[in-house]
Amino acid sequence: MKGEKPLYKSSRFERQLALIGSEGQKKLENSTVLIAGAGGLGSPAATYLALAGVGEIIIVDDDNIQESNLNRQFLHSAASVGRRKAYSAESTLHELAPDASIIAHPIRIDRTSARQLVRDADIVIDALDNYETRFILHDSAWAVGIPYIHGAIEGFSGQLTSIIPGKSPCLSCLIPGTPPGGKIPVIGATAGVIGSMQAMEVIKFLTGTGTMITGRLLIWDGLSGRSEYLKIGRRKNCHFCSDHGE
Repeated sequence: MKGEKPLYKSSRFERQLALIGSEGQKKLENSTVLIAGAGGLGSPAATYLALAGVGEIIIVDDDNIQESNLNRQFLHSAASVGRRKAYSAESTLHELAPDASIIAHPIRIDRTSARQLVRDADIVIDALDNYETRFILHDSAWAVGIPYIHGAIEGFSGQLTSIIPGKSPCLSCLIPGTPPGGKIPVIGATAGVIGSMQAMEVIKFLTGTGTMITGRLLIWDGLSGRSEYLKIGRRKNCHFCSDHGE
């Protein structure tokens, strides 16, 4: 955890104190979460973490808002089209949670920036839309032992897993190669479901509550209303784990 901040003098958390206790609330308030992406997944993840009382949220996105984003990216309004997503997200989150520290970085995630960004965080949310950047961010988080919450969506379906260095397989064990890119069709509610689950994983980790989705991949199918878990094991020939002594 980063340097401790004073407890918020607010009754807004009274409905969750019965679940995580004052110590759990204090842990949230003294934590820093890095959210990579202020779009479909980043919108629910950042919103629910800010509302839960996470003390510091770092949000990174180098894109500008487009009208086609608005079916799912509710951190941004129609009036925000053309604005930087990171700054729009910062403004919205400040309105929702004025006591939280929101740090916006309208920068591209590359190997240099990723190493710097993860140093300031207790946990990382992967709310990205391309796998090349996902692997860069994951590798930097793994190198310094920071948990990485992976989420991805397509259409009416999504997936989620929590990667904890030293305790779970890495992202390369799950996805050996980089999938093709391109625009992916998506229903906004799909992003809402998976992004909310990412926020839940962060809350569980920071407060030490519940069981995280590690060593398993959650597959959620919104069309059929079904969820299933696939066991993930370390691949013996994983280039990343083997290179890093796992």
